[in-house]
Amino acid sequence: MSALVRLTATETKLFFREPMAVFFALAFPPVLLVILGSIPSMRQADPALGGARGIDLYAPILIAMAITMFAISGLPQQFTTYREKGALRRMRTTPVKPVVLLGAQLLMATILSAATTAVVLAVGRLAFDVRLPQQPLGYLVGYALAALAMFAIGLLVAALAPTGKSAGAIGTVLFFPILFFAGLWVPREAMGAVLRRISDLTPLGAGVQALRDAALGHWPQPLHLAVMLGWTIVAGGLAGRYFRWE
Repeated sequence: MSALVRLTATETKLFFREPMAVFFALAFPPVLLVILGSIPSMRQADPALGGARGIDLYAPILIAMAITMFAISGLPQQFTTYREKGALRRMRTTPVKPVVLLGAQLLMATILSAATTAVVLAVGRLAFDVRLPQQPLGYLVGYALAALAMFAIGLLVAALAPTGKSAGAIGTVLFFPILFFAGLWVPREAMGAVLRRISDLTPLGAGVQALRDAALGHWPQPLHLAVMLGWTIVAGGLAGRYFRWE
């Protein structure tokens, strides 16, 4: 545990030395929320969105974005780079095994993405009257499963990518369709029936809807919880099967 804490602190310091990574992972989701909330139409009920306000719909989407930034943009590239440079191989000869470094990366990403989530919720509530989750336990369950599913996908990318650059490229290719089906460009409420059904079967589409349901005071739908759990099991199992330390 002591080694995990020290490595987590070290990885966090290294992360904060990359200003662009810090901005896009931590600051961009709240900044984008402020930009969207500054548009008058986003603060008005929209019949095309089922009477909801656009800003209410985008809060969980931006939380999902924060998770995705760490899960498939940061974690795979960093860990694959360590493997490429032989750092993981050298760690295997020390008392601190490479799995501890993996745990430190996951712990750092979890803590920082949770902090971004708290900022998005606070800004939404204080600046734009976005309601806080009315079903806190359901919100926590939905958030945890969305994070687990995305981190499992990120670990699968790290398992399959041969180099840090290729991991970054794969993460970029995955980033846009995953967030599209989460509703970043077209909110789920404005999607057609076919697109929404596809979205229901994606990890972040299911995650965003689970967060949205919990925000309104409802327990997340079993379908969405099952989808996120399924992605976690399948992607995590494949990552464990193909993961290489060197």
